[in-house]
Amino acid sequence: MTQEEKQTAIPRLRFSEFKNDNKWTTEPLDSLVTIVNERVGDRECVPMSSTSGVGLVSQVEKFGRIIAGDSYKNYVLIRKNDFAYNKSATKEYPQGFIAHYSGDEPAAVPNSIFTCFRINKDSPDPRYLNYLFLGNLHGRWLRKFIEVGARAHGSLSVKDDDLLALPVPLPRGKSSLAEQQKIAECLSTLDELIEAESRKLDALKDHKKGLMQQLFPREGETRPRLRFPEFRDAPEWEQRRLGDLVEIATGQVDPKEPPYCDLPQIGSENIESNTGKIVNVKTAREKGVISGNYVFDKEDVLYSKIRPALNKVAAPSFKGVCSADIYPVRPNSGSLLRNYLVFLLLSEKFLGYAIRSSDRGKIPKINREALLSYEAHVPSVDEQRRIADCLSSLDDLIAAQSEKLESLRTHKCGLMQQLFPNPSEFES
Repeated sequence: MTQEEKQTAIPRLRFSEFKNDNKWTTEPLDSLVTIVNERVGDRECVPMSSTSGVGLVSQVEKFGRIIAGDSYKNYVLIRKNDFAYNKSATKEYPQGFIAHYSGDEPAAVPNSIFTCFRINKDSPDPRYLNYLFLGNLHGRWLRKFIEVGARAHGSLSVKDDDLLALPVPLPRGKSSLAEQQKIAECLSTLDELIEAESRKLDALKDHKKGLMQQLFPREGETRPRLRFPEFRDAPEWEQRRLGDLVEIATGQVDPKEPPYCDLPQIGSENIESNTGKIVNVKTAREKGVISGNYVFDKEDVLYSKIRPALNKVAAPSFKGVCSADIYPVRPNSGSLLRNYLVFLLLSEKFLGYAIRSSDRGKIPKINREALLSYEAHVPSVDEQRRIADCLSSLDDLIAAQSEKLESLRTHKCGLMQQLFPNPSEFES
């Protein structure tokens, strides 16, 4: 490939100090890096594995133990700023994931599924190259060489020569490294912001979890550890069988027939664990549902009876149909508020009961009788409303923080598309 052929169009977005510089170029990866084949042998270093989209993590952190075994001495030894290509397909990276190792101490990865390489000189900047891989530059290139389903010992059949032929986009000229570093610094700053906002979200979720543990009585107790001031002198909570307070839908409908086929259909996969958020809603017709479903409306609480440890409870704001793996539960009198019922079913105490009561088959599930037999501690309607309002307000904060975080991630994705040339302009 001649220098003229390698020249590519500039990215759609370029920092002001580089706008008048040359167009970009591409260089094959094998001209920029060297394959690392050094083995661990008798040396002591941390055995690593990779997590798609996250990077290299110790085997202890990922698996809870070191899985290296007798093969450890044959692991590849990697050093700071080396890259390790895991030839295992994931949903996000179907052609495998390339991780950047940023640790100061030598580490080791299995030679059976990793191809490792090291940058030869000062360029490209390792952080810049890492962002190209996080954007799946290698995946779009390698998919033309990988046969569908082609695997060897659980790994993708990828030749090192095909990986090393990857065209890497680079700014041209004397300011190439400076522009690479500017791009990497920009994206790193955004990553730091995303990480900070992610910690805020985790803190809100932890706060809610801790608050629920305080607002509901623990096992063997009849009063919560924390009560709002106006209820501190109120009587102990009343113990009631859940079956006396709610009813569960009976009688299934055919989701292939009108009007049910055109209603939103909710399966367990549409309810997020612990949050109650309903996601990816489609009609029964769109999902191709054929087995019997229950009808629900905005008076019901949806409780997923399979794998109760996943803690999937939702309060829909619409009418629809749901999988037979979900119970539509609704209060049968004015003594139990729907909003309170949601948090009651999400509480740690009920979760423990549901797990203990679930069948011990291949797929754990809590049956109707066990659910209705739960002995719930219930305060007055006014106190129920106060608890539900408090937790609902916290849910609103969590939802707002989740949207903010998702917006930042979308912004980063769009920014990466503009800071790098379109791969279709230089892949051939």
